[in-house]
Amino acid sequence: MEQKIQMLLETVKKLIRRGANANITNLLSKSHPADIAHMFRYLSAGEQRVLFQLIADIDAAAEVLAEIDHTTSAQLLEQMEQDAVVHVLQHMSYDDAVDIIQNLPEEMAEEILAAMKDEDSEEIEQLMQYQEDTAGGIMSTEFFSLREDVTVKEAIEALQQAQDVEMVFYIYVTDVHNHLVGVLSLRQLLTVPPDTLLRDIVSPDVISVRADMDQEVVAQQVAKYNILAIPVVDEHNKLLGIITVDDVIDVLRQEATEDIYKMAGASQEELMYGYKSFQIARLRLPWLLVNLFGGVVTGYLMWLFQVTLQEVIALVSFVPVITGMGGNVGGQSATIVVRGFATGRIDFTTLRQVLFREFRVGLIMGTVCGCTVATIAAVWHHNVYLGLVVGMAMVTAMTVAATTGVLAPAFFKRIGIDPAISSSPFVQTANDITGILIYFGTATMFISKLH
Repeated sequence: MEQKIQMLLETVKKLIRRGANANITNLLSKSHPADIAHMFRYLSAGEQRVLFQLIADIDAAAEVLAEIDHTTSAQLLEQMEQDAVVHVLQHMSYDDAVDIIQNLPEEMAEEILAAMKDEDSEEIEQLMQYQEDTAGGIMSTEFFSLREDVTVKEAIEALQQAQDVEMVFYIYVTDVHNHLVGVLSLRQLLTVPPDTLLRDIVSPDVISVRADMDQEVVAQQVAKYNILAIPVVDEHNKLLGIITVDDVIDVLRQEATEDIYKMAGASQEELMYGYKSFQIARLRLPWLLVNLFGGVVTGYLMWLFQVTLQEVIALVSFVPVITGMGGNVGGQSATIVVRGFATGRIDFTTLRQVLFREFRVGLIMGTVCGCTVATIAAVWHHNVYLGLVVGMAMVTAMTVAATTGVLAPAFFKRIGIDPAISSSPFVQTANDITGILIYFGTATMFISKLH
């Protein structure tokens, strides 16, 4: 946490304990809404409620609600009078208001919509038709567009009067039926004669997304084409809204966080349960059971090779090394592939190149680690053949693990299962099993040389 935010947080906590509400209000009036929102992560529910009620400026309060977790925002609004809730929501952009209303109790949400102005409630109800994680769910309907028969002079005048719209990065041009026909940059608008019609200078190669497109794919499109905003259209190419780069950043952060939680065998739902241990354990347990099953299978395989172990007890020294290194390599490859799928840098057309690359990487790392552990084994147990067995097993196990780390996420992606949540436990279990089979299989082949 930044030192500035840390000091602000400590000061606010002290003032809340003392009940110095006037001092808190004065402090908040001098603080940026983003800094206030950042503090909410470190406050209890009671402290959050006190702090939010002491934000005097309605625009600042609306911005804080938009910045913090939508579940928390809804919980804060549940404690307020209906008129106050409506007042705050009307000072927010429609897309942020929708996200919060969707987290309110159904009855309260209906009452809020009924109490809002007709134009506000209509816009919000329209946005609520889209799923939360789609382009329609994150788009803003407060955007700037012009008809193609407008002149440049008229466009500039309209632009100067546009105060209540989302950030104007581009000017979207439509026909008489609101079909998206092209896009203009502000630079284009200012470098042509004022009587020029927009249809004569508009660029028809506009990049757009459908309203039902997944938000992660939208973020990939914005990143791919290096644009600051992207228009959202329906199946008939009618302009519905825009998604700006600040929304895309939120999506990328949300998706990355979600993937990290899933790969750890956890869930973002845990944040909703706070300190409820049983619910959190219930969310984590299924993925731990997968690893538990893998451990039992690994133990059973070692039991099958009990004769080899009894004859050469020194083999047990390197079981953790073989399984551990294989798991690490497989986990690294799986993480890279899962992240590549999430960002669009890897797809099934490039998967073969990724597979061969990770195979080579695994082989190189396995060779280095194998030579190292082979030397240690030979010196430690005074048996060159033991070192050879351990070294060969290490090279093979790490190469196989790197390959598994690519194939497992690709397989789950192909069959429609999120690779972020399924790959990690599967790769760990598979590498433990293959590592044991490779190690003891190699040892059994050379059993006569290991005595």
